[in-house]
Amino acid sequence: MKRLHFVVLLGLLFFGLSFSQSAKIRGVILDELNNPIENVNIKASTGEGTASNENGFFEIRIPSDTEVTIEFTHIGHARVVLKFNLKNGQELEFNPVMKIDVEQIPPVVINSNTKQSVEGVVSISPQMIRTIKGAQPGVENILKTLPGVNISNELSTQYSVRGGNFDENLVYVNEIEVYRPFLIRSGNQEGLSFVNTDLVQNVDFSAGGFQAKYGDKLSSVLDITYRNPVNFGIRTDLSLLGGSLAAETVSKNGKFSGIAGVRYRDNSLILNNLETEGNVEPVFADAQTYLTYRFSDKFHLNFLGNISLNQYKFQPENRQTNFGTLQEPVALLVFYEGQEEDQYFTSFGAFKANYFVNDDLTLKLIGSAYHTTEQEYFDIFAQYRLGEVNTNIGDEDLGEVEFSEGIGSQLTHARNKLDAFIVNVEHRGDYKIDEESTVEWSVKYTHEDIRDRLVEYEIIDSAGFSIRPPNFSIPNEQPYEPFSGPLTAFENIRNTNDIQIDRLQAFAQYSKRTEWGENEVFYNAGIRIHNWTVNVSETDILNDDGVTSSTQTVFSPRAQFALKPNWEKDMLFRVAGGLYYQPPFYRELRDSSGVVQPNVKAQKSFHIVVGNEYSFEIWDRPFKLVTEAYYKGLSDVNPYTVENVRIRYRARNNADAYAYGLDMRLNGEFVPGTESWFSFGYLKTEENIDNRGYISRPTDQRLKFGALFQDYVPNMPDLKMYLNLVYNTGVPGGSPSYADPYDFQIRLRDYRRADLGISLELVNPNKTYNSQWKKAFKELSIGFEIYNMFNNQNTITNTWVRDVYTQRQFAIPNFLTPRVFNLRLSAKF
Repeated sequence: MKRLHFVVLLGLLFFGLSFSQSAKIRGVILDELNNPIENVNIKASTGEGTASNENGFFEIRIPSDTEVTIEFTHIGHARVVLKFNLKNGQELEFNPVMKIDVEQIPPVVINSNTKQSVEGVVSISPQMIRTIKGAQPGVENILKTLPGVNISNELSTQYSVRGGNFDENLVYVNEIEVYRPFLIRSGNQEGLSFVNTDLVQNVDFSAGGFQAKYGDKLSSVLDITYRNPVNFGIRTDLSLLGGSLAAETVSKNGKFSGIAGVRYRDNSLILNNLETEGNVEPVFADAQTYLTYRFSDKFHLNFLGNISLNQYKFQPENRQTNFGTLQEPVALLVFYEGQEEDQYFTSFGAFKANYFVNDDLTLKLIGSAYHTTEQEYFDIFAQYRLGEVNTNIGDEDLGEVEFSEGIGSQLTHARNKLDAFIVNVEHRGDYKIDEESTVEWSVKYTHEDIRDRLVEYEIIDSAGFSIRPPNFSIPNEQPYEPFSGPLTAFENIRNTNDIQIDRLQAFAQYSKRTEWGENEVFYNAGIRIHNWTVNVSETDILNDDGVTSSTQTVFSPRAQFALKPNWEKDMLFRVAGGLYYQPPFYRELRDSSGVVQPNVKAQKSFHIVVGNEYSFEIWDRPFKLVTEAYYKGLSDVNPYTVENVRIRYRARNNADAYAYGLDMRLNGEFVPGTESWFSFGYLKTEENIDNRGYISRPTDQRLKFGALFQDYVPNMPDLKMYLNLVYNTGVPGGSPSYADPYDFQIRLRDYRRADLGISLELVNPNKTYNSQWKKAFKELSIGFEIYNMFNNQNTITNTWVRDVYTQRQFAIPNFLTPRVFNLRLSAKF
């Protein structure tokens, strides 16, 4: 009932208000002799209109983050049509020249990336995201080719940035923070990215040193903008892995516009090629919508909604993994009984209201509610044989286990359920002091209500002897000496948590663009404050201190400075940094035994980034080289282990850490009319736990190479290809999850992957048809993709098996996806 009250309150708040976002274009219209033209009619596709004055000057306000077509018409001059896509609050000076003939200037899209450059933000083309799919399609498939971003599991949308983990990344859609499910342990269960690429208008990404207007995380910001449609359209994409359908529309008077999309994903084609054979049913589906109603030029109302259902059913049957060396090949053969049934159902709704008081002042009110119910049920019994492999070429038993060195069994059980409800209410505003100075601010309240039941145990039996927990105090010398102690599960976690977290956040920042001599300068300074209170139900108090409530506050100052010298070479220098905090979310409060520790502090990072952008031309085509060096000094670190994509925290703040590195990216038109890039990253990150000395963190991925290359056949430009290459050196994580990290620093093997896609565009904006069946399409393409085309055997974790004769433990790699072929059909109506 309490949650219903929150929803009703949000509805009352936002149906009473309605607001919008906009940008401004201004300039002087000239003829071919540079004389101003009076009374030029200027009309936007969204309904706005104006006319130039006696000096040729015009000014028009258009919706931001939307592709808007503007038409300039005048008697005796050729019509000029252009498309603009500007950020909220951005002002663009545009001075068109109208010719005295009947030739029309071809439509082009104008969007300024200068603001993104000085802020250290990478902008990614939405068309590129829709074209380059990958095994896990979405924005993350492009992010993994950027320097500093590491993804070593193609079935996962989670990524680490510059030494951070999966929980240290912010994701916004239209200034609304979005959330992910809590309990997911494996990329196999993860499903779809929250971001629907069919709805995307702009994608901005910052790998560090971001402004105070973004929230309290340690690593990165992914800022997504969904578009406001200007006409009716339908887009569909079908493949052997699923499909998507998106539709957009706008009313005749332009007051209402909306875009909606549904997606369906079935990863059976990929999962059935893994080493573990069995019956697998991974079904992932979601529906999203973004709606806008314009009550007037000053008042608009936006709604963002999402419903997602992930179901993962798996009945494993058997597995054989060959490893070792050519001289001493070894195989693990496993036979399974039981099944796994997981389900994650999430719903998310947000209202956003903007009020333009005047041209300088914008007020916003944002509210959202997120609800997730998750369950993990599995009972899987595994019997294994570890033995020598027959290597006699020509033998009918070649590759089979012919002599067992070790046998054993394993029983894993889980009955985990979680229910989380999160509500946000936020006021944002920005005030333009003058043409070059802006002040922004925000006050935000968040309430988190989380109920979690955790029941997991694992029993391991090797050659008839139950293996006890490694930290158990009673020694066990089996099989050499009998043991009479009680049987204990190797791992046993049972706990129930009912907690509420209340957060109050605020920020204020000042931005200014000015001149320093003949050089252009941009700077930004701001501060955030974050206060949170954790309340734990008294019946669930299992923590060491018996604490039921804890309140803490942190302050986060941040600043950016950019200099664009007046040089012949196009150079930009920038430096950014500050004190960044990450107040604990629920997963960070829960320790490895499932107990909530309310006193966990916010992890703290002093972060500094120094960067350079060099824009130049080669072969008369544009290129840009971006270089950034960074350093992070971390304290009050919450150590953790990573199992596939599940993070288990110690919840003790008992470590210090650091991370430093260098990122480089060269992008440009290596092939005319296409964008490609090559990236390199070096990273070193270590932590010191309980003053025992520095060791590598789980995200210590030293070297990274990424490439995204696009090309087409010169004589057939509609036949296109993309190549997505990633190479990452191995991360620590090859050790058992229960192991002392100071005893095990085993690294997984290097991650190498290449995805290739080839498509033929039958219809595109430059190739349309007025007859036959193709006239119904605005875009139509067919193609095929090869995922992991070199069939590299990448690993995500190791399975540890004991040899009863030698008492050795073998690390058996758990391989990721092999080579997979996929067919694709894409169309736009």
